[in-house]
Amino acid sequence: MHESNPSAVPQLQQLTFNLAGEEYGVDILSVREIRGWSRVTRIPQTPDYLLGVLNLRGAIVPIMDLRLRFGLQRESYGDNTVMIIVAVAERLFGIVVDAVSDVVDIDQAAIKPVPDMGVVVDTRYLKGLATHAERMLMLLDVEKLMRPEDVQILDAALPAVQQVEVAA
Repeated sequence: MHESNPSAVPQLQQLTFNLAGEEYGVDILSVREIRGWSRVTRIPQTPDYLLGVLNLRGAIVPIMDLRLRFGLQRESYGDNTVMIIVAVAERLFGIVVDAVSDVVDIDQAAIKPVPDMGVVVDTRYLKGLATHAERMLMLLDVEKLMRPEDVQILDAALPAVQQVEVAA
């Protein structure tokens, strides 16, 4: 891994998706599954952006609405609405996005730091910006989406949810 080929520019594969008219990318290595919208089990006393949990082949997976996480207006879920299941530190969680586009290769050298956009866009969830085929992509930092306090709330609530799921 330490050998370097100066002519080879490291590439990052990004799954691109749309959210509120903007294009985002998420590292393909963190993506476990892409699935259509399906109803989730709501967990009481969680932030609005945590929609609830989904039983994914026996694993209880928290689902987050990325629009609400970013402080954007909620949209109704339709045929194009997609849940991207990602893994962060061996934990699965899902993000609800408007639509998935494709997988693109981004040169690491082409990734630019995110400028401070004031209050319009919360940039703490972004790793950087990249241009691909005349499109500007905002690269998502999935590790920062789920805050430690969210994980604590979910961990406290999940045993009760799992008992309900088993009984159902």
